[in-house]
Amino acid sequence: MYESILLPYDGNEGASEVLHHASEIAHWADASIQLLNVADTSRDSVTVVEGHTVDALVEEGKDVLEEAAKTLETLGVPYSTDVVQGNPAPTIVDYAERYDQDLIVMPTHGREGVSRYFVGSVAEKVVRLSSVPVLSVRMQPDETLAFPYENVLVPTDGSPAAEHAADHLVQFAAALDATVHVLSVVDDTTLGPDVRSTVSGKENESAANDAVETVVSMAQDQGLEDIARHVVHGRPADVILDSIDSHDIHVVGMGTTGRRGTDRILLGSVAETTVRSAPVPVMTLANPE
Repeated sequence: MYESILLPYDGNEGASEVLHHASEIAHWADASIQLLNVADTSRDSVTVVEGHTVDALVEEGKDVLEEAAKTLETLGVPYSTDVVQGNPAPTIVDYAERYDQDLIVMPTHGREGVSRYFVGSVAEKVVRLSSVPVLSVRMQPDETLAFPYENVLVPTDGSPAAEHAADHLVQFAAALDATVHVLSVVDDTTLGPDVRSTVSGKENESAANDAVETVVSMAQDQGLEDIARHVVHGRPADVILDSIDSHDIHVVGMGTTGRRGTDRILLGSVAETTVRSAPVPVMTLANPE
């Protein structure tokens, strides 16, 4: 399903765990890993050493990737390395598209669900901009990364973005022989007690059930038999996070909405909140225009 996996790598705390997780996916998919370090051109890093002009960040990046490469050699994963200069987030996105990467495994630095560590980060921008699927993996010292994923959560609201993501996720789950949990949330937290609100609530629940059945049909078409249906009332982001815990979810897959580039609507969305806070990897997919 994936032949080439792009792993932006800076050697920061927790990066080793993400490297091992990416290597497990690569082994399973019989894929290679492209290690990428981006020397941030917004930082002043040029210096002179023994009469030669060098970029300290480029040299640092080479050292970081050399250590990561040693790990991949030990693990028996085919790989290549590259150090490029640029603005990190758009450079990662452009690199993935230019070199036909199938998946970006993006380390994030969230801590205990506190969103400020994700807001404005390179990971957030990559999720917003990428047309390539992004697997965001939080580097948490107190959390374990399970693979192969046995339980895959696919939230859906019936939108084109959600259905596009679900199509990819059920194929992924089928390749893993995993259980698919299809979830649609009836967000009735803003409804009042009047009759009109009661009618709207019933309509919303009907729409949620329809959205679930659409994804269930996709999963059945892929030959999946272990499929769980969940229609739950509440705030979508809260329900998703609760479902991860209650159903022992190993990965969540979601669609992002909006237009390609900086206009993509993710900030403040359910997808963004999930990527920021989920204690498991989250795969996001942009809806192609």
